[in-house]
Amino acid sequence: MLNAILWGFIQGMTEFLPVSSSGHLVLIPALLDQSGPDLATSAMLHLGTLTAVVVYYRSDISAMLKFDRPGRRLVTLIAIGSVPAVVVGLLFKDQVEDLIGDPRKVAAMMIVTGVVLLSSTLLRLGEKSSKDIGPFDGLVIGLAQALALIPGISRSGMTITAGLTRGMSSIEAARFAFLLGIPVIAGAGLLSIVEVISSGESIPSTVWIGVVVAGFTGYAAISILLRLLQRIGLAPFGIYCVAFGSYALVVL
Repeated sequence: MLNAILWGFIQGMTEFLPVSSSGHLVLIPALLDQSGPDLATSAMLHLGTLTAVVVYYRSDISAMLKFDRPGRRLVTLIAIGSVPAVVVGLLFKDQVEDLIGDPRKVAAMMIVTGVVLLSSTLLRLGEKSSKDIGPFDGLVIGLAQALALIPGISRSGMTITAGLTRGMSSIEAARFAFLLGIPVIAGAGLLSIVEVISSGESIPSTVWIGVVVAGFTGYAAISILLRLLQRIGLAPFGIYCVAFGSYALVVL
């Protein structure tokens, strides 16, 4: 039960803060010389973070489900942005799984995330919203999301930064990034659950506690990030990623 709470908290908090959830789920167990969450636990925890983002952006999702002109446009942009992650995920699934088994490479990738986030401070903030971006912008942000399939590369960090390069405001870039992440989070969780079922592995009942914790902490993480983006931007997260990645790289 304590493990479920721990992994649920880490998953929920780091899924949306630009610090790489995959990096933390690999590096923290490695630094503590313990085993990380198993496949069943990881699969179920995605349900918690998926619920968090769906609840937080329920009004946007409701608007998309109406499928009127603005709704169709946003659905189209998300569909375009999701293609790179699907393609990369299918083509390089084995390579990504190999990286998960090498904490030192994951630590190095977290440092890369930090450098990207620090570089974002050099960008001039725009005023565009999702209503103002086009298919090419959605594709660029989607390519950034595909890069985040590499463990240690933050999905939210890459997609928000990509949104900023396309002239979006920080809040709108985060909003689009989180909406774009819904298909990826749902797909990753579904594939993992299918693997669990096909392997005959059982799902402990205590995992549901982790799912609830991941949901609540994920919701809080989104709220916290949106507030911090307006005040301090991405730089502090970049400093954290460089520091934690460097520490892990030295220790490991």
